[in-house]
Amino acid sequence: MLDGVLFFPVTPFAPDGALAPEALRAHVSAGVAAGAGAVFPACGTGEFHALSADEHTEVVRLTAEAVEGGVPVYAGVGGPLPTALALARAARDNGADGLLLLPPYLVSGDQAGLVRYVRQIAEAAGLPLIVYNRANARFTPDAAAEAAAIDGVVGFKDGVGDIETLARTVFAVRESLRESGKPFQFFNGLPTAEATVPAYRAIGVPLYSSAAFCFAPEISTAFHRAVTTGDDKRVDALLAGFFHPLVALRDKAPGYAVSLVKAGVKLRGLDAGSVRAPLSDPAPEDLAALAALLERGLDLVRSA
Repeated sequence: MLDGVLFFPVTPFAPDGALAPEALRAHVSAGVAAGAGAVFPACGTGEFHALSADEHTEVVRLTAEAVEGGVPVYAGVGGPLPTALALARAARDNGADGLLLLPPYLVSGDQAGLVRYVRQIAEAAGLPLIVYNRANARFTPDAAAEAAAIDGVVGFKDGVGDIETLARTVFAVRESLRESGKPFQFFNGLPTAEATVPAYRAIGVPLYSSAAFCFAPEISTAFHRAVTTGDDKRVDALLAGFFHPLVALRDKAPGYAVSLVKAGVKLRGLDAGSVRAPLSDPAPEDLAALAALLERGLDLVRSA
């Protein structure tokens, strides 16, 4: 079972646009040293959409080597079924401990088709698999319960933000697994998930992914500590002073949920390169705003 701050590293690129292995190793190693509970390479923040199959495999391999077995490594897979199957097998063979299943490519299948997609990948990979509920892979409570019963499926990550439907999904899955006693976890997977942690925890979803951990692990871990110890005053201060303004900045342009994070990594001293098309790096004024916001967040942590 996973616990702690879930780290979703960026994928660094060199000036010529190629993968930057040493920067990736440094980024992952620093995150583990900062206290990550698990590492999720080649997922949304890691620009899964922009990686070739060979690059994806290399990112997983390098991440597993950098982690050195210290925490679990869950690789992002998804897209067309043959691609997802190939990436899942390659991730397994290159050190991944589990998989985060991103949506299939382009089309919106019916609920039975989505469950079949999950089942085929879970069976082929032979690794623990977390289903990501978002975009064109939105599961009803009944379909989520059916997927949760599949051997190897161990979690459900929500990136939709429909609290009412998710509350019913949590209930449906737990009821369906009650007799078997199968361990199962739920995750908040919204961008800048910290901003919605109080709402998700209220319906029984305590785990969350932290993109902010990539560039501000001090702030991310301070928030996690405040949440898990019930320090509501501290939670509110970090939400008001850092996470809510970060959401406002993120919402200024499509793709900022990824490109702002990579820009933040560079602000902290690691040259992670630019994001790949179709995303764009932040505008200069937004980069300046991010730098100011980062300093404000660090001041909040230092003044505690």
